[in-house]
Amino acid sequence: MSTDQTPTIAGCLRNFGAVAAAAMSFGKRIAVIPAGERWRADGSLRPAYEDWLGAGAIISQLGGRLSVEARAARAAFLDAQPDLMNLIAACGSAKEHSEQGMAENVALAGGVSVSDCVPLLVEGAYRRR
Repeated sequence: MSTDQTPTIAGCLRNFGAVAAAAMSFGKRIAVIPAGERWRADGSLRPAYEDWLGAGAIISQLGGRLSVEARAARAAFLDAQPDLMNLIAACGSAKEHSEQGMAENVALAGGVSVSDCVPLLVEGAYRRR
């Protein structure tokens, strides 16, 4: 995996503040891309609600002009904040994890700003910045 000279950081709800601050240190143009996950049945890519919210959380900390998509992700995060854990627990991937005995993953995904770790992609592997 390579993004050539473009700094690539992994962010989510857990570290959104630290990731937004680090991203702004690289420049004014920032792309935030929700990761998604694979459908079990056919392996196709599906959006993941918690990733969409994580992108919105990061975007909520950025200044400047936002694309329509960035504004929508930010709005989704801001709207979800009052009931975040319940909404995440009700999404498809959370139900799937809970049914498979991995409910602890749901709690981890819903942790908000609990980490200052900024994983930076370096030579195909993420390293703490």
